[in-house]
Amino acid sequence: MRGRSLSPAFRERLMLTVTQVNGCRYCAYAHARMALAEGLSHEEIESLGRGAFEEAPPAERPAIRYAQHWAAADGLPDPQAVQELHDLYGEEQAAAIDLSLRLIRVGNLAGNTWDKLVRRLGLARNASAP
Repeated sequence: MRGRSLSPAFRERLMLTVTQVNGCRYCAYAHARMALAEGLSHEEIESLGRGAFEEAPPAERPAIRYAQHWAAADGLPDPQAVQELHDLYGEEQAAAIDLSLRLIRVGNLAGNTWDKLVRRLGLARNASAP
C-alpha cells in the first residue's frame, strides 16, 4: 500500500465516511453521485451512509475506520491512531488521506453552516433534499 496516491474511489469512501459523521446533506448528496461515477455500488454508498464499511475493499477499511475516528474527534485524532495510519499506509498515502479528510471537513462545515443560516432565516423549502 505504500507509495500510492489515493484512487478516486478510495477518496470518495473517505469523503462519504466523514460526511456521515458530520451530517452534511449537501456533501452526502454530491459525494454519493461522485462515488457512483467512480464505480461504487448503491449498496456500498448506502452502507457508508449508515457508518458501515463492510463492503469497502479490505485494504481501505483501516483508513475508513480512521476517518470515522478523525471526524468524531473533530479533526484531532488520537496520536496512536495517526501513527498506525502512517505505519500501515506510509507517509505519502497517509498525507493524502489526511488532506482528503481536511478537505471534506471544510465542505461539511460550510454546508452545515449554510443549512443552519437558511433554516434560521426561514428560507428552507425542503429540509430533506439539498
